[in-house]
Amino acid sequence: MLKICPFFVLFFIINCKAQDKPSALPIADEVVNYTFEPVATGIIIPWGMVMLPDETLLVTEKSGILYHVKNGVNTQVKNVPKVYNRGQGGLLDIALHPNYQKNGWIYMAFSSEDVEGEGGNTKLIRAKLVDEGLTEIQELYKATPNTTGPNHFGCRIAFDNDGYLYFSIGERDKKFQNPQDITRDGGKIYRLFDDGKTPLDNPFVGKAGVKEAIFSYGHRNPQGLAKHPVTGQMWAHEHGPQGGDEINIVKKGANYGWPVITYGIDYDGKIISDITEKEGMEQPLHYWLPSIAPGGMVFVTGDRYPEWKGHLLVGAMKFKYLELLKLKDNKVISRQKIATDIGRIRNVIQGQDGYIYFAVEQKGIYRIIPN
Repeated sequence: MLKICPFFVLFFIINCKAQDKPSALPIADEVVNYTFEPVATGIIIPWGMVMLPDETLLVTEKSGILYHVKNGVNTQVKNVPKVYNRGQGGLLDIALHPNYQKNGWIYMAFSSEDVEGEGGNTKLIRAKLVDEGLTEIQELYKATPNTTGPNHFGCRIAFDNDGYLYFSIGERDKKFQNPQDITRDGGKIYRLFDDGKTPLDNPFVGKAGVKEAIFSYGHRNPQGLAKHPVTGQMWAHEHGPQGGDEINIVKKGANYGWPVITYGIDYDGKIISDITEKEGMEQPLHYWLPSIAPGGMVFVTGDRYPEWKGHLLVGAMKFKYLELLKLKDNKVISRQKIATDIGRIRNVIQGQDGYIYFAVEQKGIYRIIPN
């Protein structure tokens, strides 16, 4: 008699269950009606980028360099804090204060060796740019404890319409310790005032022993964060394991399930969880099977790309294209490749000039020009 291993039965059930979900949409091939103009070259792993009011760019490079890109020239900004450059850690995201033209605050996230324990964890600071150097550096948050693991630092930064500061920190590859425990950092999205203070209406304020900056939890490694241009809600995407990268709408106090529920399996093929949904845990707005390794995301709001307006762009690092996700009523209704085979797209933004810019590992920064 043929014996069937329970492991393979479980694997089959999970994968069938996931593949049957309506979110696992196919992707259409690219329709070429634009060109990709190089803006900056020689940046090995561009991670975060933001456009200043003068339409120059600040670009973080994972090894710990902050570049000011102007007219094709990359100038290294001085006095950048030391980063813990290991594995996926390094100099990560960068964002401007909504009132940057008045107050000059720039926000940056990076992995840092500061505080307790060997290794590093994610840190959030703000500073000002004066004469191509950072000044008035202020620490706003430092995740603890430090660990020597090389993975899952997060981090993206975004502001909502009320001026609250959101940022993400990955679970530092400790899926059974951090994401479901609100007394621990990691696997969370956080909300602060712009000066680093904790809002009193954060969901876990006043509870004994908790990290009061936490806004949502149960995340794996969120590396996309963007404000919806109409609703003002914060959207996030996160890396799943093998399968199950997700897009979620970030809700106050919500639990996004990792690792209790997931549409993926571990990289060695082992089952992480035999369920994909559970009461009290959020379902993703969209998930990818297979994983695309999402890098950055932006809502297109300008008029330069009329067919993309109101929709979402996400970098697909694994498959080396930019992905356009068309939306309707907070659902993904179609997917399309953009910039096929261009390389590992780590981030994508819309500049103040209305153009879309994306960052490609080993290449640099490109601007999308409609034909």
